[in-house]
Amino acid sequence: MYEAVTNGIRVRVQPDYSEQQSTPVDNRYFWTYTVEIRNESGIAVQLRTRHWRITDQQGRLEEVRGRGVVGKTPLLKPGESFSYTSGCPLSTPSGIMVGSYQMIDEKGAAFDVAIPAFSLDSPFARRTVN
Repeated sequence: MYEAVTNGIRVRVQPDYSEQQSTPVDNRYFWTYTVEIRNESGIAVQLRTRHWRITDQQGRLEEVRGRGVVGKTPLLKPGESFSYTSGCPLSTPSGIMVGSYQMIDEKGAAFDVAIPAFSLDSPFARRTVN
């Protein structure tokens, strides 16, 4: 589990390698990841946009930007949470994802919330000790 807190918004991410959706002989590796966004602040917030930076094992970077998550822009009152599951394909056996959500609070102020960096490691990834 990976976790970050920004302005009272806690983001937890749990990645999982998907053998069913991967075909290593074709250099296709797939992960699902479940994100929980919890509002621990004292003010309601709404998720507006997402920005992902996905880097594969070869250092190739892909950026993904868009409105909401899984077609939704959830409004979270204090104490509420929202969870969703999505996926990420890579052409290498490992990589890393990191990003941010843009939120807007009930007063109309926009701010960014960090999505913690998390590792995408398949059973085919070469392990090294750093």
